[in-house]
Amino acid sequence: MIGSTTKRDLRTGRSLWADSSGLGVSVDRLAAPISVDVAIVGAGVSGAFMAHELSKTHSVAVLDRRPPLMGSTVASTALLQWEIDLPLTELAKKIGPQKAKRAYLRSRRAVDALKQVVAEERIACGLKDKSSLYLAGDQHGHRALEAEAAARAEIGLDSRYLGPGALRERFGVERTGAVVSSGSASGDPARLAAGLLRRARANGARIWSPVEVLQAVSDPDGVTLLTDADHAVRAKSVVFCSGYEFPRGVPTPGLDVISTWAMASTPRQRCPAWLRNMLVWEASDPYLYMRMSGDGRLIVGGEDEASPVAHSDKAKLKRKCRTLAAELRRLLPHVAFEIDYAWAGAFGQSTTGLPRIGPVPGMEHTWAVMGFGGNGITYSVIAAQIVAAEVRGEGDADADLYRT
Repeated sequence: MIGSTTKRDLRTGRSLWADSSGLGVSVDRLAAPISVDVAIVGAGVSGAFMAHELSKTHSVAVLDRRPPLMGSTVASTALLQWEIDLPLTELAKKIGPQKAKRAYLRSRRAVDALKQVVAEERIACGLKDKSSLYLAGDQHGHRALEAEAAARAEIGLDSRYLGPGALRERFGVERTGAVVSSGSASGDPARLAAGLLRRARANGARIWSPVEVLQAVSDPDGVTLLTDADHAVRAKSVVFCSGYEFPRGVPTPGLDVISTWAMASTPRQRCPAWLRNMLVWEASDPYLYMRMSGDGRLIVGGEDEASPVAHSDKAKLKRKCRTLAAELRRLLPHVAFEIDYAWAGAFGQSTTGLPRIGPVPGMEHTWAVMGFGGNGITYSVIAAQIVAAEVRGEGDADADLYRT
């Protein structure tokens, strides 16, 4: 039944992705001061995309206080969506119709770019094309979703509205309406990041771990990173891809960290056939979301809470999983779910659902990537494109979207 477990099988507090195969990434110990063109702080998926892109043209050092991939990357549920947490119609009210259009189209292109990188670099991460089913909920009802589908279609995005009858007939789901969109994907975020880091190493990048950056000091010629290894790292440019953990002296305006929870079933979970090709989420707060993995696990997440530390509460993890299981039962009553993994993590949010990607205020030659919103890996792609262009002395036409 939903939520049933066995003591032997349940990996409470451990992410499914931490046990993925093929996560080996060679690292070095920082035994002397080093100097590079670009230092990237963080060896998760954002740092991996950044290193992969910048190592093509610069000498790169990636630093992380943990082993590579073992921060927020393994807490991800890897719904690789172009859809932004805030609907297009609502985002237009906050930042204007033209900027909202640009944000959605850039997000859509980023998913395509991600797929292209995986294909070109032959990264084995279980990447699979998926469509998305966005269900009416307590935040946005059927009328809002009908208007949303029309707004997306008007700017060339493949989105269609389904009324309750069509939704019931096609998916067996009882809701007042939904939006179906194509062009998303899913995959294993840890294997994706590992593959990117290995490609960056092949380009000459080096990964230093464990080494913690204690402080960053900028000057007109570059940035000095002071570390717990008692050796400094000197770089012409620095990019912080450290999730929600920033060294002393690095301002983090607009940073709003909350907690989120997720669970994964045992392999070969029996589910409706359509679910294998669909990402499901709802227009509610908090919202439930789910998708299938390559080995037939059902991954379910949500129940976000406005606390930066609640995710570390082990008792709360069990309670949240019971709540997620109950929500799943209401949505798909015929799915018998047996939990195999359950985990929690920190999560960033903003009022627009857009990330912050740009220069660190008051620090020369320094950029920060803050992946707000539910599609953080999509934003990692955008961040690598924007920051790499600026480090190379070029520009990106959409950089202004992510500055606030």
